[in-house]
Amino acid sequence: MNGLEKEIYALELRHLQPDVRVSQQKLYEVLDEAFYEFGSSGRVWVRSDYKEDHLLSPDVMDISDFTIHELGPEAVLTTYQICNKTSGKKSFRSSVWKKRPEGWKLFFHQGTAAVSE
Repeated sequence: MNGLEKEIYALELRHLQPDVRVSQQKLYEVLDEAFYEFGSSGRVWVRSDYKEDHLLSPDVMDISDFTIHELGPEAVLTTYQICNKTSGKKSFRSSVWKKRPEGWKLFFHQGTAAVSE
């Protein structure tokens, strides 16, 4: 991995960490103000949906098949697979990260449930 790939991979890992998923403050440090998500549940989420009374489950997840696609000097698309060690479910993921003055922020995320084989 080159430097940018390592940086973005570390950010993807960070936003999946249980301590971030259960903290509005930590999650907001990762998410762009204009963040939105197409969840594997079929629901659309925006940054303001993640409040102290509605945070993410603290599941343990592994990333595989991570790929980065540069969309320009200030935007990248990532694609990868997740194995949720807590639920046993697998999903395909994609994220768009935008470079902001304070660093890279997660602008868009999509999770798609993978068919069990």
